[in-house]
Order: sequence, then C-alpha cells, then structure tokens
Amino acid sequence: MKTHIYPAIKITVVLLLLLAVIYPAVVWAIAQLAPNHGKGAVISYHDQKYYKNIGQSFTDEAYFWSRPSAVAYNAAGSGGSNKGPSNPEYLTEVKARIDTFLKDNPGVSRGQVPVDLVTASGSGLDPDISVAAAKIQVARIAKARAIDANSLQSLVDAHVQKPIVGMFGPEKINVLELNIALDQMTEK
Repeated sequence: MKTHIYPAIKITVVLLLLLAVIYPAVVWAIAQLAPNHGKGAVISYHDQKYYKNIGQSFTDEAYFWSRPSAVAYNAAGSGGSNKGPSNPEYLTEVKARIDTFLKDNPGVSRGQVPVDLVTASGSGLDPDISVAAAKIQVARIAKARAIDANSLQSLVDAHVQKPIVGMFGPEKINVLELNIALDQMTEK
C-alpha cells in the first residue's frame, strides 16, 4: 500500500502547486504586460466604461445593430443556443429577426440580409459584424439621423478591421466603436 499511496500524494502535491499556483501566477504575470494589464479592452465614453471585446445590444434605428446574442449579452453566461438549423423554434426566431430587419430597412430584400445580423455567434457575445452587415444599415441610419449617406459610408469604411496578417479571418467592424464614432460625428 505504501508503494502506491506515497507516490500518489507526491504527484497530487506537485500538480496542485503546478496547476493551482505556478500556472495562474505565470498567466497573471503575462497579463500584466498586456495593454490595460489584463483587465480587457475598455472604452470610456460619456463617463461610462464599455468593453470593446464583448458584444453590446444596439437595436435603435439610429445605430448600427449588433449581432444577436443567445445569452442576452450577459458576459457571465457566455454560450450559444445549441439550436441547429433543423430546430423549428430556432427557425422561427431567425425568421422573426429577418422580418424585423426588413421592416426597419425598406428597400432591402430577404436575400440581401447578412447572416450575422440574424444569427447569434457561438459565444453569444460577438462584438463585431461583417462589413456587409454595416453597409446594409447605412440607409436606415442616414434617414434616422438626417445625415448624408456618403458621410456615413465613409465612417463605415474607416472602421473596417483587416484580417490578421492580411489573411487570418474576415474583414470586420466593431459595433461599439462604430456607434461611438457615429455619435461623435453627429455631435459636431
């Protein structure tokens, strides 16, 4: 029995130290070297703090809409809905989102609606939308804010984030940053 218990206790103590003390300390130390010291990418606007990398809910017609969230944008409960394209409840949800989008964006056909505006991401907290999703909303926002659509299009173009190293991932736009820039543009 001694031949099995002592090695098991030794391995348990070593792994406890390694995985519960040393590894977290190393991760914490590396985070201190990152911008904002590992506390996330924070954007301050009008005396409020927002997290750039966590999706925010924007549904007003005068703003660019976010990607839908399966977790109501609750960062404490990140996750997808786990409903597939054959689930009738999910299909009803997506159809309702499409209908809402078409109602608020006249002149857009059902086939033109970008998929990221009507389906939630795997985390439910995606802060970005595709360039197509932003551009298709320009007419609605220009009308709601009574601003020139070309100026708004230029604002969208200025906020396009290119793929990492020019090839990893799609072009995307952070909705929070774009909407803050939109507010700043109309405040002037």
